[in-house]
Amino acid sequence: MMTTPTHIPVALERTLELLAPALQEPGALVVDMTVGLGGHAEALLQTFPHIHLLGIDRDPRALELSTERLAPHSDRLTLVHARYDELADVLSQHYPSAPVRGILLDAGVSSMQLDVAERGFSYMAAGALDMRMNQEVGESAADLINSLSEVELADLFRRYGDEPLATRYARAIVAARVERPITTTDQLVEILDQATPQAHTRRGHSAKRVFQALRIAVNKELESLEAALPQALDALDVGGRIVVLSYQSGEDRLVKHLIEKRVSVQTPVDLPVVPEADQPTMRWVVKGPEGATAAEQETNPRSQSVRLRAAEKIRREVGS
Repeated sequence: MMTTPTHIPVALERTLELLAPALQEPGALVVDMTVGLGGHAEALLQTFPHIHLLGIDRDPRALELSTERLAPHSDRLTLVHARYDELADVLSQHYPSAPVRGILLDAGVSSMQLDVAERGFSYMAAGALDMRMNQEVGESAADLINSLSEVELADLFRRYGDEPLATRYARAIVAARVERPITTTDQLVEILDQATPQAHTRRGHSAKRVFQALRIAVNKELESLEAALPQALDALDVGGRIVVLSYQSGEDRLVKHLIEKRVSVQTPVDLPVVPEADQPTMRWVVKGPEGATAAEQETNPRSQSVRLRAAEKIRREVGS
C-alpha cells in the first residue's frame, strides 16, 4: 500500500514575497500550475485570506491528497485534473473572465512521485520502472529502456541529463536487456553501477542523471513547459506576477528564453519608434536565476538544485 509522502515546499517564503505585491486586491485569482501535495497552495491561501486559488495537476493521486489538505479552504479553491499545458482551456472553463493576478509554476517532481517507491521515480528505492506522472496514459520508463536503440538512449541521456557516460550506459543497458527485460528501478541502478568506472568521479549517485533524463522524456516535460509558459504569460493581468521554479539546466534555459522574448523589444534597434505591438509586455522581477538559501538547502536537500525566476506583466498583448 502506498503511504502518504511528506512534503516540504521549495522556496516557499521567497515565492510568497514575490507574489505578494500582485495579490492585494480582494478576490485575486492565483494559479498553482503544479499543485502537487498542496504545500505552496496551502501557504498562499493562509497568507492571503482574500484570494481564490486554482490548482492544476496531472497526477490523480496528488490531487486526492491535496484536496484533503486544502479542505479548510474549499470555498476559495478549485482543483482540476489536467496537464499544465492545458492552462488556457482550464481557465476558459472555470474562470473565463477572472483576471489572473499570480501564477506559480513549480516544474519539479513532487514528493508524491519521489517518496513512493511504486511510482519508479527514485533510484534510491526498488520499484516498477514507471515514472509516469499520470499512470493512466503514455509510455513508462521501462517501455523506453527496453525499446529505444543504443544511439537513441545515449542521445536521451545526454540531452535531458547532461550525462557524460551516456554512450557507455546506453551500451550496458542494451546488452543487459538481451538477457531479460529491464522492468524495475533496482535492475537499472545495478546496470548503471556496474557500467560506471571506479575512477570516474561525479557529484551524486551514478543513476541520478539517467533517471532524470528518463523522467523528462516519459512525461514530455520540456515540451509541456514550452507550451505551458506562454499560456501562463498570456493569462496574467497587468500587474500580475509569475514565479517559476525549475530544477535542471534545460528547463531553466527554456524559462529564461520564453520570458526574455516578452521582456525585450522585438524590433530592429534603428527604428525611430517602437510599434505598440512590439513593446515589452513583461519585466523581470528576478532575472536570476536565484538558488535556495544555505539554510533552506540544509533543511530541504531537494531545494539544492532549484533555479527561481520571476516576472511581472506590464502591458497587455495587442489584440488581447
